[in-house]
Amino acid sequence: MISYFAAIWRNTKAILQGHWITLRYMVKPSVTIHYPDEKLVPFEKYRGALLFDAGVCISCNLCVKACPSNCIQLENAKNEAGKKVAKVDWYSIDFGKCNFCRLCEEACPTKPRSVWHSLDYEVIFTKRDEMVRCWKKDFSFHGKYWDTQAKDFLEPEGQVHIHDVQPRRN
Repeated sequence: MISYFAAIWRNTKAILQGHWITLRYMVKPSVTIHYPDEKLVPFEKYRGALLFDAGVCISCNLCVKACPSNCIQLENAKNEAGKKVAKVDWYSIDFGKCNFCRLCEEACPTKPRSVWHSLDYEVIFTKRDEMVRCWKKDFSFHGKYWDTQAKDFLEPEGQVHIHDVQPRRN
């Protein structure tokens, strides 16, 4: 009989402790952000979407050389004599390859930088070809690769579906 009342006491004590914890946290301010209505401000060094300003770029190729994942491509503009000038003809960023390391931004010698990471964290891609961003004056810049031999934008090919990839063996 004593064990019966001891069990009732233990269970009642456990319920009261649970309620006490709930009441304690109920009066504290909320930590959760109600996302589409409220938005977080990222830290200053946050690495969001990679942006490019063709007007500032001197086409030095330092960002291309610094990129460890080869996601940046660019080509210098040429004058009438066929010599390269310090302007960019076309520029391409593949977000599918980019690991957001910020080395391209650090390598850029221009002030202000011609390539930088924004504070935008709402970048959404639904298809692989949307991850490729190209810039060329008077051209569409979304979801296409620039072919240097054909001098035209091409649709990306060879997409690998994740369920087709073999699992890694240890």
